[in-house]
Amino acid sequence: MAWRSSGASNKALIDNLASNGLINSERVKQAMLGVDRAHYAPYAPYQDSPQTIGHRATISAPHMHASACESLLPYLKTGSRVLDVGSGSGYLTHVLAELVKPGGTVVGVEHIQPLVDIGTANTRKSQGGRELMDNGGIEYVKADGRLGYPEGAAYDAIHVGAAAADFHQALIDQLKAPGR
Repeated sequence: MAWRSSGASNKALIDNLASNGLINSERVKQAMLGVDRAHYAPYAPYQDSPQTIGHRATISAPHMHASACESLLPYLKTGSRVLDVGSGSGYLTHVLAELVKPGGTVVGVEHIQPLVDIGTANTRKSQGGRELMDNGGIEYVKADGRLGYPEGAAYDAIHVGAAAADFHQALIDQLKAPGR
């Protein structure tokens, strides 16, 4: 169904994801409607497919972001702390922040400084993104994602969007119990 979810606007994309059963929660739908993917995807932002963002990295397809949010939703409450490993262009980091505001924090981790800079610049393209960054709701850092980000731990949820060949105990050690 993902291949039929593309749209001509952010609203059309999100509505199609929902009508195709890829978004089931109204909270996830509203969070994704609140973050315009055009600020994060360099071309064809409303196409439901992954896209290159440079530095040998991609922004995942929107249906994958919806799936991640739906899976983590029980742990994404007002005030929750979230770690997003492999934050890339910042899209999912921003959507996650919408799900934990007010008072929540999402830390986006990238191992390449230009990707940290891209995520920061993209998030600042919208008033909502600027407000979240200015009030501490979103933070982007350069770090080795395999080691997590202990400075912000403990996390209610950790999303790993980066390629991970192995299980990394450091991430589990930074997760609250219960957490996901």
